Amino acid sequence: MTDPNESVHIHTKQPVLAVGKSLDQARAAVVMLHGRGSNARDMLRLVQDIEHPDCAFVAPQAAGYSWYPHRFIEPIARNEPHLSSALRIINEQVERLVESGIPVSRIIIMGFSQGACLALEFAARQAMRFGGIAGLSGGLIGQTLDFSRYAPNYQGLPVFLGCSDVDDHIPKARVEESSKVFSERGAQVTTRIYPRMGHTINEDEIVFVRAMISAVANS
Repeated sequence: MTDPNESVHIHTKQPVLAVGKSLDQARAAVVMLHGRGSNARDMLRLVQDIEHPDCAFVAPQAAGYSWYPHRFIEPIARNEPHLSSALRIINEQVERLVESGIPVSRIIIMGFSQGACLALEFAARQAMRFGGIAGLSGGLIGQTLDFSRYAPNYQGLPVFLGCSDVDDHIPKARVEESSKVFSERGAQVTTRIYPRMGHTINEDEIVFVRAMISAVANS
């Protein structure tokens, strides 16, 4: 990932929390990305609902509790250099997991809200076949989607998008547009739009993510 904004690493030296299996013993790993105004510790609270005994869970922390300053449907340039720094943090975590012996095919990237947008944007730009991507209340980033930024083939990558139909932060149309991008480029996409749910995570999403983790860890 090359970008002139990478020289400004806004989120460097922030804590990265981890729970679950140690990296040297884990069969799989989940990178968990928190939303705006939240933190890594809050994101890790989901582990009690999605935990797998052979999985490691890592959660990086955004500087100032926000990965980028403006709405995700603003022009990309408005959210730089924060956005490039956030994507770099994810890449650093993936590299660390791979170096510890966990292959990309056993790594899941999941996020909620701003973290979901990041997870989807990161995956869309990569030509790597991750174990899965879970975007809970999120969509691809930008005022309009720039298809030149995305990898041409996702090789059957499992992608889950879950969102309310009346989310004040995430337009339903962008979730559907994001789903189409992944699907048309060879991902295995599951999209679930929940009536009147609001901006939150529901039990159905938890069940789906838990099954995604089990499928990767038990394969």
